[in-house]
Amino acid sequence: MLKFAWLLACSLVALAVPGMAQTPSFPDRSIRLVVAFPPGGATDVIARVLAQGLTSELGQTVLVENKGGASGMIGSEMVVKSPPDGYTLLFAPSSHATLKELYPAMPFDPLRDFTPVATVARTPYILVVHPGLAVKTVADLLAMARAKAGSVAYASTGMGTAQHLAGEVLRRTSNTDILHVPYKGSGAVRADLLAGRIQMMFDNVAVMLPYVQRGELRGLAVTSPKRSALVPDLPTLRELDLAAAEIEGWFIVLGPAGVPDAVVQRLNGAINKVLAAPATAEKLATLGAEPLIGPPQDVATLVAGDRERWGKVIREGNIKPE
Repeated sequence: MLKFAWLLACSLVALAVPGMAQTPSFPDRSIRLVVAFPPGGATDVIARVLAQGLTSELGQTVLVENKGGASGMIGSEMVVKSPPDGYTLLFAPSSHATLKELYPAMPFDPLRDFTPVATVARTPYILVVHPGLAVKTVADLLAMARAKAGSVAYASTGMGTAQHLAGEVLRRTSNTDILHVPYKGSGAVRADLLAGRIQMMFDNVAVMLPYVQRGELRGLAVTSPKRSALVPDLPTLRELDLAAAEIEGWFIVLGPAGVPDAVVQRLNGAINKVLAAPATAEKLATLGAEPLIGPPQDVATLVAGDRERWGKVIREGNIKPE
């Protein structure tokens, strides 16, 4: 009888003290990977490549859920408010780093209110112009912009986006009077670019490559420190002494603040394993991206670094969202 009472007491203590009770292994159900943008863009496509690999690696379905709106804030805030159990994650692009600089009153912080999980990939941008523009090189483009101040304009999908910031830094670095024309969506901006109503744009190399290959747009340079395997004939901005205007897009996975370290390590290890697989690298290469394998700490380094660099550009240029 005494032995039974002792066993019962031990069982009750185990249930009452966190960590002592038996817990199911993670994950034991499906995971939501939230993309805070509409389907079809580079963020969404790369998220789906990762989700497919993780589904196999974790033995549980990883579902991509698009929650677009407000420059990514709607989907991001949804993740911030989710239980910190690792079952709701955010797949974020590099624009995540500058959200607080553009929207000081936003209700969450892009670094403090998230748990870094893993880096995923990086991708260069390409500078393209309409073929009707009488330029063949970046030097030609800048010479035209200097000769005809205010006659050359570049497009972006919104104030403070990577496309905008790349153009802003090019303007400053080259001391030219190129104009920025923000659009509210990628469909409208591409239509105007292809029609020649806007002359130039920085965008993801994989997104623009089909238009370049068909001769509908002309590629002038890539924004990464090294040449892109997708367009190896195009120089980098560094080669053209415009390294200050370099910009690379990147993608990361975050959880809400407070995700247990054991869960973070499980997810990070699984993501790194997926990224190291040749099949994943091949899929990313077709999108102009390369895997970024590393520990969770690399996420914080990326976000903090871009926030400092581009935050300065945003403040000095008095850039505000529309």
